[in-house]
Amino acid sequence: MLAEYLGSLLLAAIVIGSGIAAQNLSPHAIGLELLENAIATGGGLYFLIVTFGPISGAHFNPVISFVDALFDGISWRSAWGYLCAQVAGCVSGAIIANVMFSKSAVSLSMDHRASVAHGLSEVIATAGLVLVVLVLAKTQRSALAPAAVGTYIACAYFFTSSTSFANPAIVVGRMFSNSFAGIAPASTPLFVGAEAVGGAVAVGLIKLLFGTLNARDASTVTVAHGPRLSEGPI
Repeated sequence: MLAEYLGSLLLAAIVIGSGIAAQNLSPHAIGLELLENAIATGGGLYFLIVTFGPISGAHFNPVISFVDALFDGISWRSAWGYLCAQVAGCVSGAIIANVMFSKSAVSLSMDHRASVAHGLSEVIATAGLVLVVLVLAKTQRSALAPAAVGTYIACAYFFTSSTSFANPAIVVGRMFSNSFAGIAPASTPLFVGAEAVGGAVAVGLIKLLFGTLNARDASTVTVAHGPRLSEGPI
């Protein structure tokens, strides 16, 4: 729980903080701002998964957690606990990012993003993310997850019109920063709903590709190196 909270906090701080920094460093250059934000986010995901993967699985994302529970990788109780930790972490990270750049601790975003195109983008972005994670788990290559997840999200910043939130917890966190990476509260239901659909699409694709995903496969979801510490002899 603590690992999920800290990882989610740092993820939100990276996403929002780098967005604010990009606005300050490259004003009025939207493409460059997005590139800077994407590079920071992709790199941040790499070290966050490497750091917290062996402890909690480094989900930082309720969709990943609930898909993991669906395949018996973690318990449903753990998935709900992870959800609480992830949302709390992302909100905390947003507040910290705001304060680091001398902004109001809490400032609701006014960036409205709700459109059919954005909803479709979130379905595709989330389905792709979950598919990457589960295919690596199924094929026993979860050690590649830090690099694969980081580079996928960095790429998805550009190939989706929504800039690939792909994570309900980060959607909630980004509501609390009226900055480059923010999202208006009114737009969050569409994003969260689309991300849930994306997770379901990924589950269906995994079943078509592999037939099923057993508990042993699922238990390695996003773990960078070996089993979680909680599964060892401690």
